[in-house]
Amino acid sequence: MKANNVTRFLDSRKVKYEVFELPREKLGAEEVARLLKAPPEIVFKSIVIIRRGTGKPILAVVPGNQEVDLKKLAKIMGEKKVSPATQREAERLTGLQAGGISPLALVNRGFQILIHESALEEAAIHVSGGELGVNIRLDPRDLIKLSGARVAGIC
Repeated sequence: MKANNVTRFLDSRKVKYEVFELPREKLGAEEVARLLKAPPEIVFKSIVIIRRGTGKPILAVVPGNQEVDLKKLAKIMGEKKVSPATQREAERLTGLQAGGISPLALVNRGFQILIHESALEEAAIHVSGGELGVNIRLDPRDLIKLSGARVAGIC
């Protein structure tokens, strides 16, 4: 597999990770888990969330077998209301294709990143590698540190 921006970023920070190649198509987190033969609770999906007021978009990173609780997320972020972006909005805001949206590809891009607290119960989790067909397994503590993410109960 050739290097991409995410793997170069991880290499530059000397972070241990493993890359998995998948079909280059938009796959749901549960499908990714099945292909990787991994439990869905360690395969995290990235959901772009739009604030109804002003402010940068939010990236919610949650286990593949769970859904974002929009009311909890809004409360944590001090917002009255938030909503998930459409696929088109998510792609426009991130510059990435749906299915390849990664918290690691959005570092320093103005997104507030929230990761579900269950990530800290795992030795390693899977996230998108920033493009279709690329999946990365790494220590969730490295992901949180690199992305400047907040950890919260958002499911």
